[in-house]
Amino acid sequence: MLMKEATSHLTKSELAHIGNGEVAYIRKMRTEEVAKCFPEAPDIDPNVDLWALFGADGTPILLTDNRSSTFFKAAEDELKTVSLH
Repeated sequence: MLMKEATSHLTKSELAHIGNGEVAYIRKMRTEEVAKCFPEAPDIDPNVDLWALFGADGTPILLTDNRSSTFFKAAEDELKTVSLH
């Protein structure tokens, strides 16, 4: 209930910047999603499992086929991680 009260007073811009530079999220990606978030990425075999690390605001940080690498990169950048399903 406290969170609901707090967020009702935040602007969309303020809400979008919560956690910037402190929190990152990790999620599995499908090959067809890669070009949208990582336009510089080469063509990738659709059978490869991909993992991505994003800043709290959705900024792409890392694309990899090794989930552990996303945690290492987040730790290197001193970011707390959350996973999205």
